[in-house]
Amino acid sequence: MSATSSRRTRWFFAGFALVSLVLAGVVSYAADSDPDGLDTVTRQGCTEAGEELSGSCPAQHAEDHALAGTPLADYTVGGDDAFTGVAGVLGVLATLVVAGALFWLLRGRSRDRQ
Repeated sequence: MSATSSRRTRWFFAGFALVSLVLAGVVSYAADSDPDGLDTVTRQGCTEAGEELSGSCPAQHAEDHALAGTPLADYTVGGDDAFTGVAGVLGVLATLVVAGALFWLLRGRSRDRQ
């Protein structure tokens, strides 16, 4: 790989990361706070009385997940909707780090085989 090609690749990935982070930080605030399609479908056949569901629907058996009490649960930071963008940025950063590490590991193995 030439130096120019390597430099272009680095600029491309840096630009990709920057656009992803900006979109995650800004577009996260436009996310709808109403239940998504899966929640809506699982609640069909039930009536809500506050937090309690009555009737016959799969959502009656739903429980909080193991990470419900963590700082990044429910797409927010600390349960505060004002920090939805921060949670989006942290999610993108985590994804970029994991994907980058996997690509780096796989790239190293393919060079060893040649």
